[in-house]
Amino acid sequence: MPFFICPNCGNRELSSERTAGLSARPKGCSKCGFGFIFELLDDYYPAPEAAFFVCDQEGRVLDVGKGGFELTGLKDEQVIGRPVREVLGLQWVDEGDGGETADIDGDGTTDPIETTLEWGVRSLGKRVHVNAEGDLPANAVADVFPAYDDDGGLLLVLTPK
Repeated sequence: MPFFICPNCGNRELSSERTAGLSARPKGCSKCGFGFIFELLDDYYPAPEAAFFVCDQEGRVLDVGKGGFELTGLKDEQVIGRPVREVLGLQWVDEGDGGETADIDGDGTTDPIETTLEWGVRSLGKRVHVNAEGDLPANAVADVFPAYDDDGGLLLVLTPK
């Protein structure tokens, strides 16, 4: 049975728990009531300090979940509606090139966010430099999950290294 995770509180639940009751319509998080719940397809345990960002089908931030402020120092109102790559200053690290920062537009290196949005697949364990506005740069590992609904979008989980 597939697992679902809440980006707001990190609660995990089974798909059968999401439709328990009179309605077959899936509910939000049973623990905190948050409306965006993401299917993981297999069990996924983010680190306690992981930061969650929910984005729309264009890669704009819809909500900042658990750990987002702690990682970036940015409040929700500073982030919502803006492109996640821009606001977090994401620079993907090309693992095949000695850890150099990838020039995504120039050398054909794939951006995991674009891959997830275009193909609807997970991108797990991707190294990234995070340089949020007004914050010190940090290294992190990114896990990107697609939203399996009609609206599209994604869940970006950043774990500081």
